[in-house]
Amino acid sequence: MQELDVLIEVLKSKHDIDKESIVKLLTCKESKSIYAAADEVRSCVVGKEVHLRGLIEFSSYCCRTCFYCGLRSANSTLKRYRLEPKEILECASRAVAYGLKTIVLQSGEDKSYSINVLCKIVQAIKGMDVAVTLSIGELKRSEYAELKKAGADRYLLRIETSNENLYNGLHPGMSYKNRVRCLYDLKELGYETGTGCLIGIPGQTIDMLAEDLLFFKKLDADMIGMGPFIPCDGTPLEKSEGGKVDLVYRMMSLTRLFLPEVNMPVTTALGVKDYNGYKNGLMCGANVIMPNMGMSEYKKMYAIYPGKGESINNMENQIENIKKVVFELGRSIGVDYGSRRKTTK
Repeated sequence: MQELDVLIEVLKSKHDIDKESIVKLLTCKESKSIYAAADEVRSCVVGKEVHLRGLIEFSSYCCRTCFYCGLRSANSTLKRYRLEPKEILECASRAVAYGLKTIVLQSGEDKSYSINVLCKIVQAIKGMDVAVTLSIGELKRSEYAELKKAGADRYLLRIETSNENLYNGLHPGMSYKNRVRCLYDLKELGYETGTGCLIGIPGQTIDMLAEDLLFFKKLDADMIGMGPFIPCDGTPLEKSEGGKVDLVYRMMSLTRLFLPEVNMPVTTALGVKDYNGYKNGLMCGANVIMPNMGMSEYKKMYAIYPGKGESINNMENQIENIKKVVFELGRSIGVDYGSRRKTTK
């Protein structure tokens, strides 16, 4: 235990250790001290505020065929939907009425929305005095630039795995190098850039997860989202074993220790796998929760994995339940945009 205590103290003070040491922390039997250290760093660096981001999943259409995702274009059993711009703005307006200061627009890679239309949607939401986060996949640098000019503040593009061979094997017709290019384009264009990984995906090793942490550090990511792999019907991995929540909590904790300023949500997938997922995630370094503010009739149809959307009641109950968890931990609800606070060198 002495060696592990030393590693944790180094991470708390230096926010950096080598890959071999990361593997030790990911595989050691003791986890509570790692969680406690992450919670301490979270408290010192980003404070006790939990920022609520209003998530609007505006289209379940996708042109990709990722092996793990229920939205993959080859999944012919899925009933799909696509919101009109007016409907997206209605959802955003409701979220703002509940006091949320960030709107997250997420979809499959649906090419039916032109960049011009997306820019108009972003401009309209920015007029509601909120930050806008986009999570709509891989685009050209010029398209990212147009959306940034329209007012988009943040962009979430999860790498899922930083191992090039595993990435390419899970994403037919896609390119790891292009995914990385997108992330660096986003950083260079001034977006707060988010990424993350899927934990427990078949073929993944502990070494790969350690490399993911080093990848996030090198990118200097502003947001990190990670959750357990949940097998989904209609995908090539539907019979595979799912990811372990304990490993997710450990990765979240180490992410907070590596990138102390990062904004890190408790993902919905974690809440599906663990009834106390929000509470446990917040105790392992998380400082963001994203309540689903989309149209009720479509929430279950955004079926990227089983169970998503099934526990969501009406918006008011959803937000009140989240606040209850936050207040029970002695935390507070953020009242500003919740941008990354750059305080360390």
